[in-house]
Amino acid sequence: MKQGVVPDELTRGFWAAANEDRLVIQSCLGCDRLQHPPAPSCSSCGGSDLEWKEMSGKGRIYNYGVVHDCPIRSLQEDQPFNVAIITLEDDPGIQMFSHLPGVPADDVPVHASVEVIFEETANGQKVPEWQVVS
Repeated sequence: MKQGVVPDELTRGFWAAANEDRLVIQSCLGCDRLQHPPAPSCSSCGGSDLEWKEMSGKGRIYNYGVVHDCPIRSLQEDQPFNVAIITLEDDPGIQMFSHLPGVPADDVPVHASVEVIFEETANGQKVPEWQVVS
């Protein structure tokens, strides 16, 4: 099972939505820009009027790497594993990472369409992962 995530004040909204099987990204009300990872102010205009905006949960595989020697003990039994960069359909400038559950190491279909799924971690917190769709 994946290592647990501990939300902090800045990320609490993201992780609460994940526990409800929803993907949200921080959005600036001042300039209507999305940003990820979350930050205390907008990386575009500097504004602090931010909200969580629900995404479609669809994206594409931009690129990937394969982890063969992970320093995190709880992940070592799954080696080797993929770490893919996912771009969101809602905003290709937003990138997220995924292990791509069910995809063999180094067999990643770059540019394939993906949809978000939510997997429970060791402490019960759900995390977004991505699965290839045909």
